[in-house]
Amino acid sequence: MNRQNFSDVALVLLGHGSTQNEDSAAPVYQHAAELRRRGIFAEVREAFWKQEPQVKQVLAALSAPRVFIVPIFISEGYFSAEVIPRELGFTPGQSSIHHQRSTIHYCKPIGTHDTMTTVLLARAREVVEKFPFPRAPKPKDTTLFIVGHGTERSENSRKAIERQVELIRAMNLFGGTHAIYLEEEPRIASCYELALTRNIVIVPFFISDGMHTQEDIPVLLGEPARVVKERLAAGQPTWRNPTEHHGKLVWYAPAVGAEPGIAEVILERVREMAVEQV
Repeated sequence: MNRQNFSDVALVLLGHGSTQNEDSAAPVYQHAAELRRRGIFAEVREAFWKQEPQVKQVLAALSAPRVFIVPIFISEGYFSAEVIPRELGFTPGQSSIHHQRSTIHYCKPIGTHDTMTTVLLARAREVVEKFPFPRAPKPKDTTLFIVGHGTERSENSRKAIERQVELIRAMNLFGGTHAIYLEEEPRIASCYELALTRNIVIVPFFISDGMHTQEDIPVLLGEPARVVKERLAAGQPTWRNPTEHHGKLVWYAPAVGAEPGIAEVILERVREMAVEQV
């Protein structure tokens, strides 16, 4: 049997979900639709931890002999690596279980895959090309910052971001490449001190454009909270590219989660897991 033939596979894209922000689920639906369109799998289903359709309900309704769950998460953190696998019946270190009619495989999250570098660089390039005022800066005259959430609950939450910084820095494309965090050091506002160039490009390493990316980060970068809320209420982008702060020109990209290249990262996670089962 060809384990790389997925015509007998049900693919489940698992998002965190939110009862507060309906837009947080959008990237999961976007990539599910694209992978469904390609016709590689018997079926492609969306599932969530914090909203409907709940992942347990989705799994209970599947009858495919092989089920691959791909977490649409940035890091192997508290939820994706501990809470969710445990609730689904996986023991620590276990990636496959037999359940009723199916063998269920739990893949690693997309954010820790090395090919996310391509996704991050695409985001950085796109935002500057779209808003070249007064003219698009050269990468060597630009410092790239990757924004992570950071949390003291799981040391793994930093690893995915630090890995990407390491990979991009090794390419020697930019004047500098750094990680900054919402809840850990170095904090977001420190970008102005860390950047040795006048131009800064900031890419949020988040799945969805929710409260953190639309409100918290713009305010931490120096936009008045009142202005951010007014723009949000008017349906406008909460950051205007580029904006000058502290003598720096700052381009702020959308979150990585809706970048079309994520579909390829999902397929890579499935292929890797299939190879492990041979």
